[in-house]
Amino acid sequence: MKKKYCKNCKILVTGTNCKVCDGTDFSDNFQGRMFITDANKSEIAKKLEIKQPGEYAIKVR
Repeated sequence: MKKKYCKNCKILVTGTNCKVCDGTDFSDNFQGRMFITDANKSEIAKKLEIKQPGEYAIKVR
């Protein structure tokens, strides 16, 4: 199964709706991945305004 990422918030989506923004616009064309385990302690998560842990794409087309 291909991985699909939300075009809006760039998180990995496993169902029919995004768990972060409740969006339905997904893409399987992405570049790079990052794993956020603790959004409160991560400097990268703060800069990107990520609030939930998970697997994120760096760039989604």
